[in-house]
Amino acid sequence: MTIHVRNLTPSPTTVDRTARTVEAIVSTGADTPRAGFIERLDLAGADLSRLIGAPVLDAHRSASTRDQLGVIEAAEMRPEGIWVRMKFRSNTAAESVLSDIGDGTLRGLSIGYQVAEWAETRDGKLRIRTAKRWMPIEVSVVPVPADPGAHFRNGESSMEDKLDAIRERVELIQRDGYVEVRLRDDGSEENLTTRAQSNAEIRTIAETAGLTRAWADEQIDAEATPDEARHAAFEAMQHRSASTATRTTRATVLTDHTDPTAIATRAGEALWARSHPGHELSEAARPYAAMSTVDLARDCLRRSGSSITGLSADTVITRALHTTSDFPLILGDTVGRELRRAYTAAPSGVRMMARQTTARDFRAKRALQFGEGPELLKVNEGGEFKSGTIEESAETYSVETFGRIFSISRQALVNDDLGAFTQIPAKLGNAARAFEAAQLVAKLVANPTMSDGTAVFHADHGNLATSGGALSISTLNAARLAMRRQTGLGGEPIDASPFALVVPPELETVAEQLLTQINATKTEDVNPFGNLKLAVEPRLSDGGAWYVAANPATIDGLEYAYLEGSPGPQIETRQGFEVDGVQMKVRLDFGCGWTDYRGWYKNEGA
Repeated sequence: MTIHVRNLTPSPTTVDRTARTVEAIVSTGADTPRAGFIERLDLAGADLSRLIGAPVLDAHRSASTRDQLGVIEAAEMRPEGIWVRMKFRSNTAAESVLSDIGDGTLRGLSIGYQVAEWAETRDGKLRIRTAKRWMPIEVSVVPVPADPGAHFRNGESSMEDKLDAIRERVELIQRDGYVEVRLRDDGSEENLTTRAQSNAEIRTIAETAGLTRAWADEQIDAEATPDEARHAAFEAMQHRSASTATRTTRATVLTDHTDPTAIATRAGEALWARSHPGHELSEAARPYAAMSTVDLARDCLRRSGSSITGLSADTVITRALHTTSDFPLILGDTVGRELRRAYTAAPSGVRMMARQTTARDFRAKRALQFGEGPELLKVNEGGEFKSGTIEESAETYSVETFGRIFSISRQALVNDDLGAFTQIPAKLGNAARAFEAAQLVAKLVANPTMSDGTAVFHADHGNLATSGGALSISTLNAARLAMRRQTGLGGEPIDASPFALVVPPELETVAEQLLTQINATKTEDVNPFGNLKLAVEPRLSDGGAWYVAANPATIDGLEYAYLEGSPGPQIETRQGFEVDGVQMKVRLDFGCGWTDYRGWYKNEGA
């Protein structure tokens, strides 16, 4: 059988060259193989709020305005996926791309997005990460798309219209010994089809019918003729049209190795590691390991499209700070690492005895304290259950904002002074932790009035020694007894057992002697407080007073909170204007207060 065909090249019919617009389905979904897992998008969780007005890019490049081809004028979720209408710019590059789209020679689409919530599942041995809440932020025209369903649209044709359009162009002519298959086109002479041409025709049939590349590959591997593939396409489209199940695929976003955030993290780690030789670099950061600050600035300028030929180190640093390069982000990442390291290392005895929480905003944080509930009553056969009440009280405190700005000079950057990235941030990290500890100690020493009108440490609360006494077995025993006798809001006993002894430095040695376990040979030598922890707080100014605290994980007491999503000090970076260099702003959203008095005991000392 000899087959004579004409090539069918579909072109998007939604291209409006006058208005410079085209419609497209930019995401129908497709599982994406990643290193060690499969990435999957949940179209139901897509937030399209930032997609209208988002840029249309050339292959995900965003280094300069030259990479932007246009904008998204409209976007909505449709049964076949995310639909958009793109408006292209009037410059030569954008009009050339739109012309190629109209000719059908550019068909690839891809999206860029941010993920707010992931969910992990497994399919056999495959690990699957699903983006449950995510936000598309750009659309790109690409030469090699990963999503076979993303396409420039051909109008609102139904499935039957597509079938009829293909049928109308098919002509079968029976000849002696063979069947001639023709697709009506412009009336020119038919061309003898080779195997390669047959394969191309099968791929065209798949695209016209809206079938996947995998379907076309199956037909080609089976050495199907275009006629056989065409009949198979008819059957596949009819089956898909009759099916009530909705078929979805998942979008694939290719890895963008020019992402400024990723580069800043890798280069920032490498710069920080130069000051900390013991740190083991991640694989992604190794290419930046030997770069000085000047080398990093040159690399940032090169990636932003700026010429660096013949520039001095001083000029390179200046331009990197005052252009749209990634250099300030890299410096900010390095400083942030050092700040967090020092912040974590700074000690505080009182802070260890306080509970950490979060606050959603800057309004007063209400800490509810509930009683243990009413006593259970016997219910006779057929009897009625009695109602009861739960006592509650509430204490409040607020999160506030604290911060400072510091600078790294241009001279320090030119000199590749690593001390600028370690000494100042380390001091700020220590200062941030010291500030938090000072706030907590201030609450402890101030002994503020609670919501019941009584100070935290008071005889009415049963947590203040009637008379001061030096640290000893007998005074510790009195503290333990007082805490054991604490009751809840409803008068029920609670487990407020001692967990730690909090002392100023003046009592540290005595406390260590009291708490040290020894192998006793006589009953009277047994140390009953050998398991009590010791927390030394150098910020306590009264050298005689001491405290006993319950475990903050089980009993409420002193509490501190960070703003939700911002635990500890946060850092922001910008190019210096008042100073010649780069400025770093450290911000801390922090608050603390008392939520209950039952977990603490105080002795004024001898």
